[in-house]
Amino acid sequence: MTPELEALQRLTTIIEELRHKCPWDKVQTFDTLRHLTIEEVFELSDTIVEKRPAEMKKELGDIIMHIVFYASIAREQGIFDLAEVINGVCDKLVFRHPHIYGQNADNANPPQWEKIKMAEGRKSVLDGVPKALPSLIKAYRMVEKTSGIGFRWENPQQAFAKVAEECREVEDELQKADTQQNTEEEVGDLFFALAAWAQTMGINPDTALEKANKKFESRFKEVERQAAEQGTPLSEMTTDQLVALWKNAKTNTQNH
Repeated sequence: MTPELEALQRLTTIIEELRHKCPWDKVQTFDTLRHLTIEEVFELSDTIVEKRPAEMKKELGDIIMHIVFYASIAREQGIFDLAEVINGVCDKLVFRHPHIYGQNADNANPPQWEKIKMAEGRKSVLDGVPKALPSLIKAYRMVEKTSGIGFRWENPQQAFAKVAEECREVEDELQKADTQQNTEEEVGDLFFALAAWAQTMGINPDTALEKANKKFESRFKEVERQAAEQGTPLSEMTTDQLVALWKNAKTNTQNH
């Protein structure tokens, strides 16, 4: 038995023991685990963005544990078991890679993924996009999936022209007296256009935005540190003072 299989067997044994002996584990259900699983995925995402491989290893372990936990609950209810879960994804991978496993395998010509997924019974290319995805990720995935069947911009320049067009439409709405509802719609269109342009550039907009979030957080904390050092609350500073602190923060954190 390989080390991987031994480790998986050890984990399944531990989960089974906990389901019988631990008061907390005994009462867990699909519903009670759901939000915890979502949290674990976001924690994994943080380790990837921040390039912390040691922490990534831990978070991957937590996610594997959740998968085994779900499969254990399902087996108890007679729905499915872990072997079915693993074999199911193996079958899907083989089916979706005919250029590797098909009778006429051709590694140089990978298939069009979305067409293969439609052959599995989906009525729409967008059926595979989870409804609960965060909006920016959902926009990117919808654009990515529709691009897979040819519904896409010919080049990044065309996509960016659409971004510029949506910016102008937002500006137009701001000139009107009653702008809130229509401006919200135009801002949404602008975000979607940005996601579509990013996709043509091979950039995941959610990853890009998260990096910008972390950069802003680092710089703002540096602004707070400088303000504390000066003994003046940020709320009492002038705009010019805040701008000066921000410029210093950008310089001090440029390598972060």
